[in-house]
Amino acid sequence: MSEALVARVVYLVDADESVQQGLARVVDSAGLESAPCESLEGFLRQTPAPRAACAVLDVSGLGQCAPEAWSRLRALGAAVPIIVLSARDDPATRRMARELGAAAFFRKPVDAAALLDSIDWVTRAEGARPAG
Repeated sequence: MSEALVARVVYLVDADESVQQGLARVVDSAGLESAPCESLEGFLRQTPAPRAACAVLDVSGLGQCAPEAWSRLRALGAAVPIIVLSARDDPATRRMARELGAAAFFRKPVDAAALLDSIDWVTRAEGARPAG
């Protein structure tokens, strides 16, 4: 396995532990490092890895999150690509994903191969960006 694949970390932000575990299995099986987070606040408390990274984020509960958390997530989205997952595919949810600057949007249940392709795309693009 190439070092470039092993160096990538994927933050998995979903309140449902079984979804976190399923996503972690998919990510880990591709030779990537998964970093499950139980909540948006838990994710925001972590410092993103100084290597190619992305966040796979379930936006279902974001409508109720504090404005401060929303602002911090949007600011972080400029540095860590965000892939949005949602059980709903409606204009409001898609608008939320756009406002976050999401690199991709998937409706649950997500196709594992499509998700891995998206992760590969955003983390390779992230690794190619100049630092700072």
